[in-house]
Amino acid sequence: MLGSLAGVLFTADALHTQTGHANEVTARRAHLLVQVKANQPTLFKQLKRLPWAQIPVGDRTRDRGHGRRETRTVKAVTVATPGGIAFPHAQQAVRITRTRTVAGKTSRETAYLTVSLPAGQALPRDLQTWIRRHWHIENCLHHVRDVTFREDLHQARTGTGPAVIATLRNTAIGWHRTTGATNIARATRQANRCSHHLITAVTSSYPTTQ
Repeated sequence: MLGSLAGVLFTADALHTQTGHANEVTARRAHLLVQVKANQPTLFKQLKRLPWAQIPVGDRTRDRGHGRRETRTVKAVTVATPGGIAFPHAQQAVRITRTRTVAGKTSRETAYLTVSLPAGQALPRDLQTWIRRHWHIENCLHHVRDVTFREDLHQARTGTGPAVIATLRNTAIGWHRTTGATNIARATRQANRCSHHLITAVTSSYPTTQ
């Protein structure tokens, strides 16, 4: 969730590219910036088929570091017209292209998004900033949950099991962050060898029973 000149802006991954979510956010006088993937095939095709070659580049950033060069190019076009795209309250369609070169090998990734803010309130440079902030959150949290803790492979599917396991994962990640860990995978391996440290930290705040 971010602040914008027009109020509150929610950013979310493709899981939340749902009509109900868009309507709920709009009903609360907020705005929504979401990525569109193959889970919304009709919308994805509509965005992909827009005349992007004719749309000028709105913003471009370049980063270099750790043997990596990356360029992010943003294009945006107003779609709030009859027959625009099949997603409620969408004001703009966005395409961001990331070109990355590592060890002499270049790869390219294209992402499509919609935003319920009009062009006057969400310029391409604003979209670039908001999208990068969202991806930073994904890298810090969701990537850790998906890769380090292998959340998608876990077999807990019924009852309160998924919620309990998710709470334990979040507790572990939060603990490692507060203790200064920058590599959660490494911190988890160390915790496995010294599990009593975490147990002591969690239980030490409880009063002893007389």
